[in-house]
Amino acid sequence: MISTMHMSIRVLVVSDSRSSGEAQDVAGEKLIEALHKMFPHAVLARSTVPDEKAQIKTYLKKYAEQNMDLVLTTGGTGFTPRDVTPEATREVIDKEAPGLAYTMLTRSLAKTEMAMLSRAVCGIASKTLIVNLPGSPKGAVECLDFIKEAIPHAINCINDRKEDVAREHIAIQQSSSVSQKQDSQSKVKVSKIAARNRMSPYPMVSVKEASQTIFKYCTPVHDTEAVPFEQAINRILAENVVTPEPVPAFRASIKDGYAVKSSDGAGRRKIKQATVAGDKPIVEELQDGEAVRISTGAPVPPGADAVVQVEDTKLLEANEDETEEISIEILKAPVANQDIRDIGSDCEKGYIVLSQFNRMGPAHVGVLAQLAKKEVKVFRKPTIGILSTGNELKEPWEKIEPGQIRDSNRYTLKHLLNRYHYDSTDCGMVKDDPSEIKQALEKALDENEFVITTGGASMGELDVVKRVLQEDFEARIHFGRINIKPGKPTSFATLSYKGKIKKVFCLPGNPASCTVCAIIFIIPVLRYIENEKVFQFPLLRIPLSQRLVNTDSRPDYLRVKVTTGLGCEPKIVLRRNQISSNLTSFCNANGLIIVPPQQHQEEELEGEELDLTRFVVPNPSHTFAPTASHTFAPTPSHAGQQTPPNRPRALLGPTPVIQTIVDDRPKYTVIMFEQIVRPPPQ
Repeated sequence: MISTMHMSIRVLVVSDSRSSGEAQDVAGEKLIEALHKMFPHAVLARSTVPDEKAQIKTYLKKYAEQNMDLVLTTGGTGFTPRDVTPEATREVIDKEAPGLAYTMLTRSLAKTEMAMLSRAVCGIASKTLIVNLPGSPKGAVECLDFIKEAIPHAINCINDRKEDVAREHIAIQQSSSVSQKQDSQSKVKVSKIAARNRMSPYPMVSVKEASQTIFKYCTPVHDTEAVPFEQAINRILAENVVTPEPVPAFRASIKDGYAVKSSDGAGRRKIKQATVAGDKPIVEELQDGEAVRISTGAPVPPGADAVVQVEDTKLLEANEDETEEISIEILKAPVANQDIRDIGSDCEKGYIVLSQFNRMGPAHVGVLAQLAKKEVKVFRKPTIGILSTGNELKEPWEKIEPGQIRDSNRYTLKHLLNRYHYDSTDCGMVKDDPSEIKQALEKALDENEFVITTGGASMGELDVVKRVLQEDFEARIHFGRINIKPGKPTSFATLSYKGKIKKVFCLPGNPASCTVCAIIFIIPVLRYIENEKVFQFPLLRIPLSQRLVNTDSRPDYLRVKVTTGLGCEPKIVLRRNQISSNLTSFCNANGLIIVPPQQHQEEELEGEELDLTRFVVPNPSHTFAPTASHTFAPTPSHAGQQTPPNRPRALLGPTPVIQTIVDDRPKYTVIMFEQIVRPPPQ
């Protein structure tokens, strides 16, 4: 239930010795560290104040006037004459919050009897929640952990955020009301076929509304784990990584050549000695007219302020067997600091070299190796289960009879999730039997926070997944239909299972529909939950040479391949056969072009939109065969141009290419779920 969005939190350390600098502020440091884990998006700050009642009151009043969400004091809650934090707090707050103090006291007593000496006070000052914590680092962090679940809800109540409060109340009610008994038999009965719904009981929602609903009930994770640096690839960083020492830690040569004094200019140099990367630094200072042969990465000797590359030198003298150089000529006068990496030129000591909330790539892992950071904190990934439903399904290696098909959805979803760095559990296939579906869901919910089902989500007499969720698990179906093609039956539900809130996505059984909706709805929310900074796919706004007309009542998400030509102009290749059952329409596709209904404006979607401006006149040799619901229509300014003929598919040549053009021609939004690539030359 914890929400971490944009809370402002101040830690006020109350201590004579810590405020004067006589003692290290360990408690404050530990609290800040714990708060980073609990509330990753919160704005944190720390201050110290002596054990003076008037000064404590001044600080608390100031924070309340600034509308800080939460103020945590640490220290001054005991029995000594200087312990006055509770008294100062009582004179500032408008209302007490004894439940928080009681929870901390009772939970602490279970750990140590000395907790009975705590006099902590909690309360509300204006719109600020103030909590007194013990002065010991261990006690402060433990007490904060005891009440962390209630803090966001308390802050929402204090600020009268009705929508957030209502959502949290629903989650609490669901958690307390659902029976945990696992009865093997489902309550759903499918025998009364004639009594089934002829119309869906779920109102149609837009793609934007569906997406907003999902994000409303899915909050970022707070749990972190420490992993070996080489296992951090593709994980979201949960801490700022700071350089413990400057990089490089010594003046290093950038080139293979000679370390010299720039003041000597061009001319003859006597070779003093040689140094290579890995050698101990030379301690003897370089004198006028001398040079040290040096390799890339080697420490620059004292007295040298330039490196001259080998190519700018000439050998003058060597020993008899040519194993050593005696003197050289510098052909080009060097300048100070030439080809030298100064200490800290890559990173200064204390520099944040890797920032929290970024996904780790190969270079990030390499930086960790450079810094000798053996372990790094990352956010825990959500656990995901995939379950296919359908009487007609068989495994890929099984023989199929008429009326049967091989299940591709589990494998597509598994590798789609893996493509975006998420692991999943294969929960298998299950028949369209309510009791079997119930048992499979129980097992999936036991092991996963998210469950993705495919099939059984539409209006068929055996499409009972949503009914099982409602009747057997008392799930809340937040939406059961989306105004989208393909993927109308897509649904999203939350439920309380064994005291934990679970999320279930019900995707259609048709493979293309399943994949489209996984890309639009599931991948972005998983990124959001994992605390990735940019979680939506980029949107491209691309004009086409001719208008795509969609006669369906729903916006159509067509699979396309977007490439760039020789002049970097984008080209759109529309994949053939866009029916919802055809998974091959995704092969080589990297985008979804949104074609709005003919009489409706295009729906505004979430995400960063880029309006492309460099385009090329369409190639007239390429044509497009419209389907029953998609035809080309000339734009008003180009009404005289010929539209592609509605010819049979068999008469068409190569894959159609729709190229783009600069002018007033219609523009379409494309969701780019893969990178744009340049095709190889013909």
